[in-house]
Amino acid sequence: MNYRLILRLQSVIVASIALAFLSCYGVSLFPSPIADEAVAGAAFIECTIVAIILAIILFFFSRGAQVRLFRKEALATIGLGWLTASAVGAMPYVLIADLTPIEAFFETASGLTTTGASVLSDIEALPHSLLFWRALSQWIGGMGVVVFFVAILGFLGAGAKTLYSKEASGSTADFHQPRVQSAVLRLWLVYIAISLGCTLTYWFGGMNLYEALCHMFATVSTGGFSTRNASMAAFHSPFLEWASIVFMVLGGASFLLLLQIPAGRFWIIRRNTELHAYLGILIGASAAITFFIIGSPGTETLHAAIRAAAFQVTSIMTTTGFATADFDLWPTFPKVLLLALMVIGGCSGSTGGGAKVVRIVVAFKVGLRSIDREFRPRLYRRIHMNGKPLEEDNVNDIVVFLTLLGGICLCAVPLTSIFEPTLSLEAVISAVFASIFNVGPGLGEVGPTCNYAGLHDYTKFVLALLMIMGRLELYAILVLFRRALWKTFE
Repeated sequence: MNYRLILRLQSVIVASIALAFLSCYGVSLFPSPIADEAVAGAAFIECTIVAIILAIILFFFSRGAQVRLFRKEALATIGLGWLTASAVGAMPYVLIADLTPIEAFFETASGLTTTGASVLSDIEALPHSLLFWRALSQWIGGMGVVVFFVAILGFLGAGAKTLYSKEASGSTADFHQPRVQSAVLRLWLVYIAISLGCTLTYWFGGMNLYEALCHMFATVSTGGFSTRNASMAAFHSPFLEWASIVFMVLGGASFLLLLQIPAGRFWIIRRNTELHAYLGILIGASAAITFFIIGSPGTETLHAAIRAAAFQVTSIMTTTGFATADFDLWPTFPKVLLLALMVIGGCSGSTGGGAKVVRIVVAFKVGLRSIDREFRPRLYRRIHMNGKPLEEDNVNDIVVFLTLLGGICLCAVPLTSIFEPTLSLEAVISAVFASIFNVGPGLGEVGPTCNYAGLHDYTKFVLALLMIMGRLELYAILVLFRRALWKTFE
């Protein structure tokens, strides 16, 4: 194991967090009508100093590192990087919001993984600079802390592609650029362009610039942290809700696919199986829920019912977690459907969480093939995606991943029920699902109008680990517990 290189890359992550703290200090220079921004600003300066010192220490111990990044170094860097970022990013919550270290770790992990689950109750009473960090952490995590420094660090060379492929849910095979740094930079340009469009739309729709920025961070990253206690419902604006739906759909779509638009490769988009399934599920689920909630309080008209259904469906499936209605009060079928959408999630290579649409589509096709083989044992049929056959190794990888994901959920649900014996069954199940699939709000006691503050600290820590595990698609965290990973680098 090349420990020195891992330490060097950790120092870059910590230094990036320090720069983010500085931007939050800049926000604290503008007075807030409720909280004391001067105290918050001083806290962010302290956090910046501590982060810089830690980055220097890590860099000092990384002297003489051989720049040879292999698979196990990439996995260790990713797993440790997200844990380190969550720990360092927790400092402002401890100093400003008086959270315990575990609660602060939970809140930061929720932000960086774009989960959107929170232990904070009165959001509007907090300093604007802290809420800015809360939202900014989601935007940083949306494309990935590690993807960010892959884009800017040329010294990784060929190892950059290994590092990106271990962090991102998309396949580097979809890149048409010869250098992965160039490809990741292009992804960031698309991300920034969508972010700029979202900010201007929210600003035009009636938000002030500060709220437009914070809600853009939460929308494009599919994170869901709002500056208002009532989330997007606080603005009482159908325009903002529809605009949010559009940008949540873009955030849940594959950025590798969106990258084809500037290049004019529209034929790639037209034949993309995952995109068709993604849009089909969004439209179908919205129509089904509209049928069940029309006429209910707040959705008496057809337009109100369609808007409420489309917003909640898009928010849950893209794993954003915004809310404009208390769907916990809806009939059973819409809640069950939303729970299923949590599992499905967004597209591969997107900022969304979940198992990913492409895996669900492949699993469905594998199931149909298995049924056919029961009465046609000699049948040999390849699984096709985007008009091309998938290699059986890729199909097996997807089946194994979904099996492993299901096993972790089966273990986490009873464990959470032991820690939280008074929680309802739907709250326990949805808390685990909302964490590992990076959704945020669940059902029952962790529903859209509640939060996770009432849970025990050990439950919050487990759920925070599930968030990071889900964001990194399991392996980068699970391998950290394998002794074979930590053998000495040769």
